[in-house]
Formats: sequence, structure tokens, C-alpha cells
Amino acid sequence: MNVAIWIIQVLLALVFLAGGAGKLAKSKEALAATPNMAWAEDFSPPVLKTIGALEVLAALGLVLPGLTGIAPVLTPLAAVGVVVLMIGAAATHARRKEWLPIAFNVVLLLLAAVVAWARFGPYAF
Repeated sequence: MNVAIWIIQVLLALVFLAGGAGKLAKSKEALAATPNMAWAEDFSPPVLKTIGALEVLAALGLVLPGLTGIAPVLTPLAAVGVVVLMIGAAATHARRKEWLPIAFNVVLLLLAAVVAWARFGPYAF
């Protein structure tokens, strides 16, 4: 089971590292022009950069504490942070009546919730 949790953590970290880096590197206009990113029009550039930074930090928090053994409690906390981000993402898509992206948000939310449960509980580091 520990291997399965690690696989989920790495997959989530890759998704959020790529997504967060894109939000940090691109302008608001470039983000909004990207397929499935029209929602970026609803947010100011500083908010988009903040979301990107939180996603990158979550990605790092999902894997580095377990790999280094330093502050391992950060891994489940990062997973909880991903859950919160995905609630916000789903709410944004619902407000815009973008139903398909909500399914992706829910999948990521559930995976992050599994990591949080496992790393706070029976499979803690």
C-alpha cells in the first residue's frame, strides 16, 4: 500500500508542478488563450501567480519531506492544501458552467484526500 501512496504522490506532484510552473511562467493573457484555461480571465495576475506558487509548493510538499525525512508532516498537509485548491478550482468551473473540468478536479481532490488520510494515519512516515 505504501508504494501505491507514493505513486499517487508522485503523479499529483507532477500534475501540480507542471500546472503551477505554467501559471508562474505565463502571462494572464497567455494562460487565458491556452485550451481549458479560459477561467484565468476571472482572476487578476497576482492571484494567478499565487495559485501557481501554491501549486508548486504543494508539489514539492507531496514528495520532498518523504524523500528527505525532514518535516514529514508536511506531506499530508500539502495533500490537504491540494484538496482546498481543488475545491476552489471546482467552484470556479461550476460558476463558469464548465462541467468537464470539474471531473478532473474531483479526481485530483480524491487522490489528494487519499494521500492526506494515508500519511496522517496508517502509512505515516
